[in-house]
Amino acid sequence: MASLYFHCITNPQEHLLGRPLFESRESQKTPLLQGLYCNPRVSEFRNPSGGLLHGKREGRLRISACIATDAAERTSVANGVGVDLGFDRSSRGVMEAERKYFLRNYARTPVVFVKGEGCKLYDVEGKEYLDLTAGIAVNALGHGDPAWLKAVTEQAATLTHVSNVFHTVPQVKLAKRLVESSFADKVFFANSGTEANEAAIKFARKYQQTLRSAKEENATEFISFTNSFHGRTMGALALTSKEKYRTPFEPVMPGVKFVEFGNVEATKKAVQSGKTAAIFVEPVQGEGGIYSATRDFLKELRTLCDAAGALLVFDEVQCGLGRTGYLWAHQMYDVQPDIMTLAKPLAGGLPIGAVLLTDKVAGTIGPGDHGSTFAGGPLVCHAALAVLDRIQAPGFLESVTSKGHYLKSLLTEKLGKNAHVKEIRGSGLLVGVELDVPAARMVDAALRAGLLILTAGKGRRFYQLTEQAHK
Repeated sequence: MASLYFHCITNPQEHLLGRPLFESRESQKTPLLQGLYCNPRVSEFRNPSGGLLHGKREGRLRISACIATDAAERTSVANGVGVDLGFDRSSRGVMEAERKYFLRNYARTPVVFVKGEGCKLYDVEGKEYLDLTAGIAVNALGHGDPAWLKAVTEQAATLTHVSNVFHTVPQVKLAKRLVESSFADKVFFANSGTEANEAAIKFARKYQQTLRSAKEENATEFISFTNSFHGRTMGALALTSKEKYRTPFEPVMPGVKFVEFGNVEATKKAVQSGKTAAIFVEPVQGEGGIYSATRDFLKELRTLCDAAGALLVFDEVQCGLGRTGYLWAHQMYDVQPDIMTLAKPLAGGLPIGAVLLTDKVAGTIGPGDHGSTFAGGPLVCHAALAVLDRIQAPGFLESVTSKGHYLKSLLTEKLGKNAHVKEIRGSGLLVGVELDVPAARMVDAALRAGLLILTAGKGRRFYQLTEQAHK
């Protein structure tokens, strides 16, 4: 190898991005840094010869992770395409390979991204895009946040996975943090939003079973609402209102009633003591079209559940964790659930889900009632702690609120007089624009202009902006 090229993560105070570069090139067959070596026991690079290492003379720098490649590959590594993939690395080549090898279950946008920084994304040709999708409300801190990156690389170099047969420190620290920051007494970890909702379904069923005597019929039914989206696995799918998602896979889980979102009287008629196990509701609907519940509606749901012995489940997979300007969206309404499900932004881009429960529900769940091999691993939990550190830092949520107001005012100024714009709505940085024409053409035009937005709601007549809240 002609040279070594090291990507190293050190104290971010020592380098703006926490990504100093160390190089050892040969000059007339004599290495410039003859004494550069690594002690694998302590993961240190040392340069006793006194040569400069990215501005550091002598001393030691702790290394969390590194790669070694030929110097000729340096540029391509930095661009994310530094290896021979076996196919053309242009956008067209990647998309053709995707069609050949990947299941055709996604209607993908015709762009191939290789790099992200802050709220910007870059495709394989180097074109820059402003990302207002945030990975569908996942990248709350943007792309490549230094504190998040440091947490991930540190934990990856320490301990990644051991399964839930054993205890791990990051998992306990994250559970403690979530409990102390919410209504909950206990936490269960999953790998995604749909998994979190599947767990909530099981927990509600088990809770109801525990309450009833052997002679009584268990309450097993659920209530969900129009425009709802709770996931694509069979239980969560049964709670999702769009028929196009459910129909190809029927019969899905039986016993689900759909009620008009926000309709108190219709909900009263649907709830039945001894039959209704739980009500699932998104305080702010995302996929359904950025519809916010009212305080009166959620308070009435709380009252109905208490009277019928049912559980109130808030799905905050998309609207939770600061997206609305509140840590939890339901804090806007001063109503507390029995169970809350989380996912998307919790680990800043790594797969995680969580179910937060009160003791009255958690007390009915025992060993073997539910579980997951990967859920709550050290890597994702340590990443989630870094995300919470940022979201809960002084002034962060206030900045989300102020940015949301600015975004809506700007959209109103630019689009408000357009005859096709029916409403601009949302909370914090979960914002949408309702049109009276299909939104797909606008989304395509925005893509060509270097702007990434999403469609949502009925008939693709709505586009959604879920901007990153990073500073």
